Amino acid sequence: MPPKQQLARSGRQKPSEPNYVSAVISGIISQENRAVVTAVGMFVAGVAFLHSSWSEILLPA
Repeated sequence: MPPKQQLARSGRQKPSEPNYVSAVISGIISQENRAVVTAVGMFVAGVAFLHSSWSEILLPA
């Protein structure tokens, strides 16, 4: 029976497909989506402000 051959592994791995999380992150930070991401961020900041106790500043005295 011939001896089993061991395959030498190199330090590199074959390039795999990007996973879902990295695809989403690269989509968010792309230059094409900058306006949409900025608009969503401003909307979220506005909702957070109006939901907080700081929104009392807007009430008339």
